[in-house]
Amino acid sequence: MKSFIKIESGNIDPEHGVPKPERVIAGDPKFRTWNCDEAEGGIYAGIWEATPGKWRIAYDEWEFCHILSGRSIITEEGGAEQHVAAGDSFVLRPGFRGTWEVLETTRKEYVIRL
Repeated sequence: MKSFIKIESGNIDPEHGVPKPERVIAGDPKFRTWNCDEAEGGIYAGIWEATPGKWRIAYDEWEFCHILSGRSIITEEGGAEQHVAAGDSFVLRPGFRGTWEVLETTRKEYVIRL
């Protein structure tokens, strides 16, 4: 088992996905995910990318995100819009409910703990 894992998409075939149809608010967003590592206890790290669109999100997990490219707006129910772009980092905690709107195809690195 390797103890040093590089987070990169080059050597991994991405998983393709879309939001559930009932969550889509606008556009036709599509996802690609490169899950680079996982560890005991439900911990995952990798890269995620989404094309333009807007959909409802509901988090049961804890997630650290670092935006690599693109622009998005994340809005918590009852909260202010959070504009994120390349270089921004943030955490979404369990219980977060709101929307994710991709203005320009957005790519992020993530670490998720279930």
